[in-house]
Amino acid sequence: MHMHVLSSNVAITDTSPAPAVRAPAASPAEQTWTPRLWGVLAVLCAVLFLDGLDVSMVGVALPSIGTELGLSTTSLQWIVNGYVLGYGGLLLLGGRTADLLGRRRVFLVALAVFAIASLVGGLVNDGTLLIVTRFVKGLSAAFTAPTALSILTTTFHEGPARNRALSVFSVFGASGYSSGLILGGLLTSFGWRWTFLTPVPLALLALAAGMALIPRDKPSSDGGHDILGAVTLTGGMLLAVYTVVSAPDRGWLDPVTLGSFALAVALLIAFVVTENKVRHPLIRLGILRVGTIVRANLSIVALFGSFMSFQFMMTLYLQDVLHWSPLKMAMALLPVGLIVAVGSPFVGRLLDRYGTPRLIISSMLSLSLGYIWFLATAGDAPNYAVAVFPTTILLGGGFAFGFSAIMAQATDGIADSEQGLASGLVQTSGQVGCALVLAVVTALVASDGQGSGDFSQFHPGVNLVTGVAVVGLLLNLVALGFRTKRH
Repeated sequence: MHMHVLSSNVAITDTSPAPAVRAPAASPAEQTWTPRLWGVLAVLCAVLFLDGLDVSMVGVALPSIGTELGLSTTSLQWIVNGYVLGYGGLLLLGGRTADLLGRRRVFLVALAVFAIASLVGGLVNDGTLLIVTRFVKGLSAAFTAPTALSILTTTFHEGPARNRALSVFSVFGASGYSSGLILGGLLTSFGWRWTFLTPVPLALLALAAGMALIPRDKPSSDGGHDILGAVTLTGGMLLAVYTVVSAPDRGWLDPVTLGSFALAVALLIAFVVTENKVRHPLIRLGILRVGTIVRANLSIVALFGSFMSFQFMMTLYLQDVLHWSPLKMAMALLPVGLIVAVGSPFVGRLLDRYGTPRLIISSMLSLSLGYIWFLATAGDAPNYAVAVFPTTILLGGGFAFGFSAIMAQATDGIADSEQGLASGLVQTSGQVGCALVLAVVTALVASDGQGSGDFSQFHPGVNLVTGVAVVGLLLNLVALGFRTKRH
C-alpha cells in the first residue's frame, strides 16, 4: 500500500502500482526561474493562446463563411464539430504518445501540422475541405494541448513553482479566447479567411522558439506496444464524440444514432479489456483509482460543459434574435475572458494557501450562482446590465478559480512518465463533456419553440447547464466533507 500527498496536503491511499508515484523532487523553493525557463513557459503559453484565439475567431466568422461558400447551417456546425471530433477523440492518445515518443518531438510536430492546416484552411474554396482542415487542426491540438501541459508539469516542480506556472498558463488561454472574440469581429470585416491565416505566422514563431528552448527529453521506456488498445480507444472516442454531436440533427432514437452509440460502447469496453490484459498498456487504468484525479475530471466536465453551452445559447440569442453584430456580441461576452486573464495570476498563491479542493469548490459555487442569477433575472427578454453582465462576472470568476486548480489536481502526484496521460485525460474529459452537454442543450433548444423571437426557447438549456454546475459543486462539497470528517 503506497501513500502520497497532493498539493492540497491531503494524504490519500493509492492502491495502484508503485511507478505511478513520483519520488519527491527538489524543494520548490530551490527552483530558480532562469531566462530559459521563462522562455519555455512563453512557448507553451503561446500555443495555448493560439488555441483560444483560433476557436473564438472562427466562431465569430461562421456566418460570413456560410455566405461565401454557400454552406447550410448544418454544414457550418461541422466547422466547429470537426475540430471537436479531432480534439476530443484523440486527446488521450495524444498525451500518451508524448510520454512514449518524447514530449518535445510530439509537441513540435503537432505545432507544425497546426500551422499548415491553418494556412490551407485560409486558402480553400470548398466547404468539405474546410471542414477537413478543422478536423486536422483539432487533431494537432489533441497532441499539442496535453503535451504542453505535461512539459509544464515536468519542467516546474510540484508546489508553488508549478502553481505559479499554471496560473500564467491560464492567463494566456483566457487572453487568446478574449483576443479572438475581438479580432474575429475585426478580421471578418476584411474577410473570413484572415481568421484562418492570422495564426500561421504566430505558430511558426512558436515553432522556432520551441526548437531552440524546449529541452530534449527521453521517451518512456514503458509501453508503446499496445496497438489494439490504441485502435479501440481512438475508434471508440471518435465514434462517441461523433454520435453526440450528430444526434441532435439525426435524432437521439434514430437507428444510426443508436447503432453508432452501441459500437462506441463496444469499442471502449474492448479497450478496457485490452488494457487489463496486455503487458504494456497504452493507459494504466490504475490512475483512475485516485479519487482526487477522478473528481478533477468530473469538475472540468461541469466547468467546460456548462459554460460553453451557455455561451452557445447567448451567441444565438444576441445574433439571431436581437440581431447584434459579431463585434458587439463579442464585446458583450468579453468580461469572462478579461476576468480570467486578470485573476489567474493570483490563483497560484491561493493554491499554495488553500489547496485545490477549496478553489475548485469556489469555482463551482461561482458558476452555479451565475446561472441561478441569470435564471432569476432574465425572463423572456434578458436585460444586459441586470442579467447578462452580472452573470458574465460570476462565470469569469468561476473560470479564474477553476481552470488552474483542476489542472493542478488532475496531475498532482503522478509520475513524470505519465504526466502526458494525466493531462490528456483531464482535457479529454473537458472536451467530451463539453460536446455531450452542448449536444443535449442543442436538442432542448431545438425542441422548445425555436424561432419564438424571445429568450423563452433557451430556458430549458439554461436549466440544464445550471444543474450541471450544481452537480459539480455538490460532488466536491461531499468529498471535502468526508475528508474533513475523517481527519
